[in-house]
Order: sequence, then structure tokens, then C-alpha cells
Amino acid sequence: MVFDLDPGPGTSIVECCSVARWITGELGDEKVYAKTSGSKGLQLYMPLPKMTSMRQATSTPAREGDREGPPEAVVSLMRKELRKNKVLIDWSQNSPSKTTVAVYSLRARSAPTVSTPVTWKEIDACAKSGDPNKLRFTASDVLRRVDKLGDLMAGLVADSGNDRR
Repeated sequence: MVFDLDPGPGTSIVECCSVARWITGELGDEKVYAKTSGSKGLQLYMPLPKMTSMRQATSTPAREGDREGPPEAVVSLMRKELRKNKVLIDWSQNSPSKTTVAVYSLRARSAPTVSTPVTWKEIDACAKSGDPNKLRFTASDVLRRVDKLGDLMAGLVADSGNDRR
């Protein structure tokens, strides 16, 4: 299951970090894996037991965010006029017809950035600092990170029960 946190106008990955922490406060973070989109947002991945509808599983917390969560920070409807100064929890990304940028993908920019797995400590530090550049990574940054930290997303496959190693 993926929670795609997409910052609207007036917000950045900093606000996405705060929303990510609200989501993990609701779900727990022991099996939630986070990565940057390599652009402006943050994505949370969580293995689920077999379910009939992943869309329903993610749309419920996203819509509850509109009511119970940090209402000043979250929206679950995609209409552009509702997204100013809010983070969209794009639960629709769990549809088979949607695509989400793969981990370690380079984004097409004049200075390419990479969709990079991050730790909860890094997410908390970004939220506290207010500096979106804390979670901006280039290809050479990522190579150093993997050497130092390993693949922070590797556990997702094992936790999902689909480990085929």
C-alpha cells in the first residue's frame, strides 16, 4: 500500500514529513517505509495482508485526515483549488492503472534528483528544520547512502511475504 504525499502550492516536503508522522501515529511506523519522490513529495509504503481493496484501505485514512487529522495540513480530494497550503494524500495511487516513481529513479531535471529511501530520523529532522533540501538527493548522494545504510527499502519485500531471494 502506498500513501503518496503531494505538497500543494505553499507547502513542501517539510509539511509532507509532518503528515507522514501523523499517518504513522495512526498506523504505527514499524512496517512503514518512506522515500522521497525525487521531486517535491514523500511516499510511504506499507505491506498489507491480502485484502480485497487497497484503494479502500488507503482512502479511509486519507479521508479521515480531512476530518480527524491535521485539517489545516491535509486534503484527500485532488481538486487544485483545495490544495493550497495543504498536502494531498493521494490514495488513488493504489489503483493498478496508476504509476508511482520507482525507488532510486532519477527525475528529469537540469540537476537530476533521485527518489530516495529515507529514515524516520531524517524525516523528523526535515520537519523540525523546515528545510526541504534536507531530503533532496543526487545520484552520487544515493550511492554513498546505499554504501553506508544499505537499501532502506529491502525490508518491504520481506515484510510483504513476497521475498523470493
